[in-house]
Amino acid sequence: MSELSRAQRNAVAELLRVSPVADELGRRFGAAGHELHLVGGSVRDALLGRLGDDLDFCTDARPEQTLALVKGWADAIWETGREFGTIGVQKDGLRLEITTFRAEAYDGVTRNPVVRYGDNLLDDLRRRDFTINAMAVSLPGHVFTDPYGGLEDLAAGVIRTPDSPASSFNDDPLRMLRAARFAAKLRFAVDGAVLAAMTEMAADLDRITAERIRDEFTKLLCGLDPIAGLRMLVDTGLADRFLPELSGLKLEIDEHAQHKDVYEHTLIVVANAIRLEGDAGPDFVLRMAALMHDVGKPATKAVGRDGRVSFHHHEVVGARLTKQRMKAMRYPKDVTSEVVELVALHLRFYGYGRGEWTDSAVRRYVTDAGELLPRLHKLTRSDCTTRNKRKAAALAADYDALEERIARIAAEEDLARVRPDLDGNAIMELLGVRPGPVVGQAWRFLKELRLDRGPLDRDEAEAELLRWAREHGHVS
Repeated sequence: MSELSRAQRNAVAELLRVSPVADELGRRFGAAGHELHLVGGSVRDALLGRLGDDLDFCTDARPEQTLALVKGWADAIWETGREFGTIGVQKDGLRLEITTFRAEAYDGVTRNPVVRYGDNLLDDLRRRDFTINAMAVSLPGHVFTDPYGGLEDLAAGVIRTPDSPASSFNDDPLRMLRAARFAAKLRFAVDGAVLAAMTEMAADLDRITAERIRDEFTKLLCGLDPIAGLRMLVDTGLADRFLPELSGLKLEIDEHAQHKDVYEHTLIVVANAIRLEGDAGPDFVLRMAALMHDVGKPATKAVGRDGRVSFHHHEVVGARLTKQRMKAMRYPKDVTSEVVELVALHLRFYGYGRGEWTDSAVRRYVTDAGELLPRLHKLTRSDCTTRNKRKAAALAADYDALEERIARIAAEEDLARVRPDLDGNAIMELLGVRPGPVVGQAWRFLKELRLDRGPLDRDEAEAELLRWAREHGHVS
């Protein structure tokens, strides 16, 4: 069976699954004298046999006409996209977005689209980003419309634009990032003319808001094969516009394996981290930490008298640079702090195999990582990219031993919730003090003691607290 025939059979099967709702909606629009088409990513995904529960439609009806047609039929309606011509609908577990034909364009200066309504399907399809997203199926008739060869490109695994690449990217420069994202998501090749335009027009990405770039980049990094997309961002110069730290890694030599540069090492670490994600699906925090874990190396590179390259404290510098970059990209503070903490901690494990870690060091490792410990395990294991099989096996064995040791101590001491052996009330009662800085200082002292020595019984904890208080002049 040809790829085209297989795609068409997939589409028929997928459309049959959703057709009761889609066709019913199409009949409502048709009875009112309007067109309705399943369009864009929904048609693409149907052809790939992976149509989800979020469906995209286009119509010649204006938003207010669409609202009138779905009221009383839909289970729920939302109008958050109305200014862009989109009305959202929920029906029988499906989420439907119905958008008026558009002739959307950018004026080449501002960062936001200028929305103009169109009046026919072909013009609407022409203004879409790629041919594989410029196909439509009419409802309820199921007439297939593909004016730009999207079906053939889908079968060939190629990303092209309906219009000329330059015209398409001038309308919306974010489409350059989207090309890399679809390469990552679908494992498709990008047409040579499209790649050339991405390179020539990379600076146009500066017209796009940080939030839109962030959202597109997040989708890319969480794609099926982000490595291909990341390489495309660097090779075209797009990364320089919003993530220059990634391109900067190409200049540095990795001290662990001098046969490759830090850029190549980083991409391998990202791929390794993806393999360790398991069945939970894409983990953006883990992937971003893997991508950024060595960005501090360019600023910390040093060459010793023996010619060996070192990057002392690059994890500290890398954490700072990661925080700055993610803030500039408008990532939420909680997501940023998790990625930054993983970057800061990713080197902590090295040295464990020399037998220098006490139980206290293990407790601190677990406590400092907190809820990020499972991700830190994956990141640390992913960071081993040496081709020396003996060295790789030794590192893996060392980390196995550390995880076993963590499990043993955790079972004995409840490491997930390390707390001082005396709480604030007990501290105030024993020292005869009121709430204030002294209580906090005492609490931190007892926590450090708990990390160093493990759980203490009540008498030991009180004796240590009184000794500390006398040394610091808090009791006579």
